[in-house]
Amino acid sequence: MSFPDRVYTTEEVKSAKALVDQGYKHNLTVEGTPEFTQKVNQALELIKTADYYDFLRTNIRKIMEIDGITQLRETEVAIWAGKFAVENPVDAASLFIQKAYHMKEYLEGELYYGGNAEKRSVAKCIEFLQTLKDKTSDKAVKEECERLLEMWKDSSLAF
Repeated sequence: MSFPDRVYTTEEVKSAKALVDQGYKHNLTVEGTPEFTQKVNQALELIKTADYYDFLRTNIRKIMEIDGITQLRETEVAIWAGKFAVENPVDAASLFIQKAYHMKEYLEGELYYGGNAEKRSVAKCIEFLQTLKDKTSDKAVKEECERLLEMWKDSSLAF
């Protein structure tokens, strides 16, 4: 059984969920300009440092550059990201984990958008930033994690 080209119908979602439950991992691809690809790869290295790479590629198959607002494309199992979303590799990494969490909830049939879902995904983002801060030896990355964690702490979405 191969992963569906799209994940839209009930059958496609069931098939995708069954594969993920069996341990399926995507061969994550990045599409975009060389600068975009370089920035995404920096974020992916941070995701690997925090040991979240398998989580990401379980739930996301592609990160693609677009000229617009960053969004999860559930039916494509992809993140469409604008160039500004990847300027800061630490922030981009946490955004990718947040979108992967949304995709996980989509496959599980959970309500993956709205107030409570946003709080859950923000909690996952905060967990990722804390883990990255604890696991990295790069002082600048630690400081950026601390800065972002402080911003989330001040946010009404964080709890």
